[in-house]
Amino acid sequence: MKIVVLAGGLSTERAVSLVTGASVCRALRQRGHRAVLADVFLGLPEAPAELETLFDAPDGLCPDTHIEVQAPDLDAVRAMRTEGGKGLFGPNVLELCALADIVFLGLHGQDGEDGRIQAAFDLLGIRYTGSGYLASGLAMSKVMTKRMMDSAGIPTPAWRVLEYGREDAPRLARELPMPCVIKTSGGGSSLGVFLPEDRAALEEALVRVLEFGGQVLWEERIYGRELTVGVLGDRALPAVEILPAEKDFDYAAKYQSGGARELCPAPITPEQQAEMGALALKLHRTLGLEVYSRTDFLLDGEGRFWCLEVNSLPGMTAASLVPKEAAAVGMSYGELCEEIIRQSDCLKRRA
Repeated sequence: MKIVVLAGGLSTERAVSLVTGASVCRALRQRGHRAVLADVFLGLPEAPAELETLFDAPDGLCPDTHIEVQAPDLDAVRAMRTEGGKGLFGPNVLELCALADIVFLGLHGQDGEDGRIQAAFDLLGIRYTGSGYLASGLAMSKVMTKRMMDSAGIPTPAWRVLEYGREDAPRLARELPMPCVIKTSGGGSSLGVFLPEDRAALEEALVRVLEFGGQVLWEERIYGRELTVGVLGDRALPAVEILPAEKDFDYAAKYQSGGARELCPAPITPEQQAEMGALALKLHRTLGLEVYSRTDFLLDGEGRFWCLEVNSLPGMTAASLVPKEAAAVGMSYGELCEEIIRQSDCLKRRA
């Protein structure tokens, strides 16, 4: 198949996306596909006149990239766009995607998970992997996901939306219940998530979270084991337990070597695996997600599961969780990439 792996963009998860994209592209090429990577924002400004020749480019145009300790400088990325375009799609991206049999969405965060790219592709008749635009947008919003969880009876920590300005942070820091979590509604990779230990740290979190834009959530903090479970098609994969080396599982801990230990399958009972898998499937279906997703949970000291959020385009880097879950059921990384393509290609909605 001719496959464009779309990555990069202007999300705070840009670096994660590029590593995902390069990993997926190389795996697909090893399995005989004519796969090529494209940065959705920077595009291909020096592409040849015959774009189709790019599908045979050496190493699929995969960049030599890695994930830094800090999130990327997006202003610096914007400055790299030399042709003057202001839209999300860089030069030749849409034209190349239109030539592909399917586009593998290796995007993370706002560029890719909020449904805008899926909607554009639907309008242009471009086939792509994963969920459609509406389900993606719902899942990207932690507020909408919380509302859907509440309506479906899926247990989730108590929450509320905060509407305030920077000048209100001191007052809110005195009034909000503790312990709590402060998070932005549309963040990912643990960016824009704060776990204040006291009211001084809460005030700081209320100020810093505003930098991420969008809605802000207060959430009751539940203490317990961190687990996550992927959904592939109509089944839940074996859960992973995450044991951060540091106290908090932040951006650096998630992607740097030694930042966390991940146990897969998680050391839980078969009954607990079945319960958590059923909840992940229920949320996947409630939101209308398709093909694959990954849902994060906490397991408290009384044995109760609490659903935190769902990822409609979970990470597919070498350090990512869904590939580890797939490996636990005997599916290699390359096989997982092909299965995602196979299931996405079967969706009638994208005919």
